[in-house]
Amino acid sequence: MAALARWCIRRSAVVIVLWLAAFAGVATAAAVTGSAYSNDYDIPGTESSTVSRLLEQRFPDRAGDTDTIVWHTADQAGTVRSADVERRMTAALGRVADLPGVVSVTGPYGTDDTSRISADQHTAYATVVFREPAADLGKDEVRRVLDTARSAAVPGLEVEMGGAGAGLTETAGPAHLSEAIGVAVAAVVLFLAFGSLAATLLPIATALVGVGTAYAAIGLLGHAMNVADFAPMLGMLIGLGVGIDYALFIVTRHRRGLRQGLPVAEAAQRAVTTSGRAVIFAGATVCLALLGMLVLRLSFLNGVAVAAALTVALTVAASITLLPALLGLIGMRALNRRERRRLAEDGPRTRTVPGLATRWASFVERHPKVLGGVAVAVMLALALPTLSLRLGTSDQGNNPETSTTRQAYDLLAEGFGPGFNGPLTLIGSIDGAEDRMAFTRLTTTLRTTEGVASVSAADLGGTGDTGVITVVPTTAPQSPDTSGLVERLRTDVLPKAEEGTSLRVYVGGLTAGYDDFATVIVSKLPLFVGVVVALGCVLLLLAFRSIGIPVKAAVMNVAAVAASFGVVVAVFQWGWGSEPLGLGRAGPIEPFLPVIMVSVLFGLSMDYQVFLVSRMYEEWQHTRDNRVAVRVGLAETSRVINSAAVIMIAVFSAFVLSGDRIIAMFGIGLAAAVALDAFVLRTLLVPALMHLLGGANWWLPGWLERMLPRISIEAPDPDPDQRPLPVPRPRAPEEDAARTLVP
Repeated sequence: MAALARWCIRRSAVVIVLWLAAFAGVATAAAVTGSAYSNDYDIPGTESSTVSRLLEQRFPDRAGDTDTIVWHTADQAGTVRSADVERRMTAALGRVADLPGVVSVTGPYGTDDTSRISADQHTAYATVVFREPAADLGKDEVRRVLDTARSAAVPGLEVEMGGAGAGLTETAGPAHLSEAIGVAVAAVVLFLAFGSLAATLLPIATALVGVGTAYAAIGLLGHAMNVADFAPMLGMLIGLGVGIDYALFIVTRHRRGLRQGLPVAEAAQRAVTTSGRAVIFAGATVCLALLGMLVLRLSFLNGVAVAAALTVALTVAASITLLPALLGLIGMRALNRRERRRLAEDGPRTRTVPGLATRWASFVERHPKVLGGVAVAVMLALALPTLSLRLGTSDQGNNPETSTTRQAYDLLAEGFGPGFNGPLTLIGSIDGAEDRMAFTRLTTTLRTTEGVASVSAADLGGTGDTGVITVVPTTAPQSPDTSGLVERLRTDVLPKAEEGTSLRVYVGGLTAGYDDFATVIVSKLPLFVGVVVALGCVLLLLAFRSIGIPVKAAVMNVAAVAASFGVVVAVFQWGWGSEPLGLGRAGPIEPFLPVIMVSVLFGLSMDYQVFLVSRMYEEWQHTRDNRVAVRVGLAETSRVINSAAVIMIAVFSAFVLSGDRIIAMFGIGLAAAVALDAFVLRTLLVPALMHLLGGANWWLPGWLERMLPRISIEAPDPDPDQRPLPVPRPRAPEEDAARTLVP
């Protein structure tokens, strides 16, 4: 580390040029090749996957993406069959059909098909088929379709558009607004902490270069593996948070070295060889936690895991190479003017005056039971909503109520029933006349099944070896009753219809696919959590040579995950404030959210654990006094941990403005987790427990001690006397009495 730091400082211009060249090269390559993201939730082997495959092979016209133009008339405007409404909508649909990229438009007028008009005749819809899948459509292309359809709207006639294509037209604001706000807030916090504009800009510049390079690299990664379209935004969210924090830790140590009178180059080198090593260890734990998703063997999550881990790895690399080069470049300007003047007039400061952090550390030492109890109560209260967690996938019914997709969704649900937005597709594999008769009779059985609103006629296709039936439930796609209908069809209704035949019928569709995805995720979640926890415990065991430290870290991490999930459930599933925040209607939690959040939160929680306990461990080795070790460790690290937490909370919270419900879930969940981890767990519950456990914190069986290799997270500071003066610990009455007996 020392050699790397010296090289980067001496050749700062080379390092900066190399990073900028890497960023420019990757960004150019990504722009030339374009993106290739995918949101394929398909899990091979499930019924919904089988339905999708058979539809694509045998009924390709049913497998593509289509959008829906919906119009609704108020009572005073008459029905959708009135001459004026029919004339206006027929003309508008004709203009839509002539637009580039539109293959066909099928509406309710001019045919005997009345299924596209609601029973009260106040709502109707037309189906728009695009030439390309929604993922390949241009935003402007779809915007022209929406504007053309809406041109027919007049007072009393409302026209909206729903579907994947229409969703492309809805954005919450200017591109990357959320990132800009998060970075701006982080800059304010850094300036308040440093008082130096140059020192403030360094962590931000380092994080932006690392994250920007990773963002472009993820675009290239999409050509090599399945990467979800939210992966770049998720990587940016995580990368900005950890990148600024990692740079903050190194700059803080560098500034301390300057105040002690060290030359700029030596201060930067010491910062990298001490805090830089902790940054590498912390980043490695985050990457391992993220890559733990690979054990699930789900292609949809593999790309997310690699993309997020790549972002963290590049931010760590920037922190230990680009940052020292920039520190050498700005010289003494890492200190503010007052600090530079004090250094010139009074000389180096070898000891720091006790402050609020030291007094807080002493306060926790005096009241560990009370404060620990308060922290436990807070975490339990916030974790309670997690017990009602329900997994499912949001749809356009969860969009903000002002969006055209949400209004189209609501109009269809009101006019045709809540299940209309999520019909089930039953596809049968038919072999012979007996199977065809059984499949045809199935429609009669389905019409009398509880929870079914309507059933289409059986479509046996051209070859007759595959049949399709569309079932519209009586309840919404996200309703537990709809999931219950899927389960009832699969376990009761369809097996009875198949008896005595070779017929095999599969259930697919929106709800069925989401339920299959959630079932697979939940079944693999224990293995995944076990692997992540085990890896984290092994790393901490090697670093701190203690049984108690890894066990407490695992418990704290689980507590942070549970409490943050409680916040997510309250906001998104229960709807506490979701509409005012522009996050749309309440609904289930995305099935993949627990997996990704567990990965990220375990990694981030480990960061704070490492920075906090490594200082305590250093003091323990120096004094062998647990109370002193915990008090000094908390006093020296709590301020920088809290500053880092505020930055991360600001960055994560800003992503609520992204306009993407999934990213907003991650933003709120991660912001809540970091706040609880930093302000409740690491600065309150962890030190309180460590005071109560005493020397047991550092216990390790002798046989295990001899077996473990020795690693060091943070190299000892070459000047160990640079510790703050601790606030004297109040003596207990029995200690004073004992002192009076000593002559």
